[in-house]
Amino acid sequence: MAKTARRRQTPAIKLARWKWIGKGPQDRALSGEMIGRSKAEVAAKLTKQNIVIRRISKKGNLGGNGRVNPNDVMVFARQMATMVRAGIPLLQALQVVAESLKKPAMVALMQQMISDVSSGSSFSDALNRHPKHFDRLFVNLVSAGEQSGALDQMLDRLATYKEKVESLKARVKKALWYPTTVMTIGIAVTMLLLIKVVPEFESMFQSFGAELPALTQLTVNLSGLAQRYWLAALGAVIAAVLLLRISIQRSPNVAYRMHALLLRLPVIGDIMHKSAIARFSRTLATTFASGVPLVEGLDTAAGATGNKVYERAVAQTRQDVATGQQLHFAMRMTNRFPPLAIQMVSIGEEAGSLDVMLNRVADYYEEEVDNKVDALTSLMEPVIIVVLGVLVGGVVVSMYLPIFDLGAAL
Repeated sequence: MAKTARRRQTPAIKLARWKWIGKGPQDRALSGEMIGRSKAEVAAKLTKQNIVIRRISKKGNLGGNGRVNPNDVMVFARQMATMVRAGIPLLQALQVVAESLKKPAMVALMQQMISDVSSGSSFSDALNRHPKHFDRLFVNLVSAGEQSGALDQMLDRLATYKEKVESLKARVKKALWYPTTVMTIGIAVTMLLLIKVVPEFESMFQSFGAELPALTQLTVNLSGLAQRYWLAALGAVIAAVLLLRISIQRSPNVAYRMHALLLRLPVIGDIMHKSAIARFSRTLATTFASGVPLVEGLDTAAGATGNKVYERAVAQTRQDVATGQQLHFAMRMTNRFPPLAIQMVSIGEEAGSLDVMLNRVADYYEEEVDNKVDALTSLMEPVIIVVLGVLVGGVVVSMYLPIFDLGAAL
């Protein structure tokens, strides 16, 4: 069984980039850059390479620029798998990977792990001290790989898992953000017209001394409201978004209700359903294939669904499986999983190939998410064009109505 030791954060190591100038064999002039904790550490490394140092100067600190993202972790796992498979010792493999990195935050993280492994920690223990970047699944599978002598296979499996999950997340984000972004731009353009353009027409209309058409008068009234309250409205929207985000982060009940609301939305809700099932299936397949017990794998899979409603359903499934129920029956009792997923899991349990069937479930629902996102994009494009046309075109037409009326009167 994989280890579940208490996760302890490692104190940050202050790293800097150093520029050095010196002489090598046969008095050949050499120069370069090196990452280290101190000038003395850099000097010691250079001296070990038989370089006569002339000057070492600090270029800047590392660790504060950028952040480690899931793609960085995926690339790290893939590189480490290659190194370990080639028979390179763990500490040396970490050093080689660290030297190939460009992102300061990732370099700093690697140096901390190198320091931990140099002090006698296992690879999984070193990872376990950075829970912000390496989740429980990552640590447990690396630990299982260390114990079974198949570390390279586990790292490859983790890299593939990360790649598929992040690809799925990106597709779901596209489905959520595409219409939101376009509509935000449309509203911003409309507000700009109301605040900057309409007042210019209004002053011209006043010189006519005639009664304005109803649509034009409505636009002028909206322009007046926008000019007076646009800043307060913008502040209220930003405050509401921040308040909602903080509430979701701090209150499990608020997060659950928001996720339940998302699941009830047309089209978007279906995408969220299928995404949660795909992520659950992929995670459980990865843990089960790696030798992690089913109950423990369900515990990990619950947090990987990306949705609090499904997280609660998987937690209930875990409790039922722990009491002796079969996985497919426990899934059915939650009323959350579709019949197809339940049937495929049932077949996998009966055939002794649960991980294979779970991967097929994940593949199927990932493809479904792809199709739904494409369909949503195709559906939203004409809808967005019509809405933007009504918003912007309505303002423009309303401004020209008095001019048309004046021309007709003349």
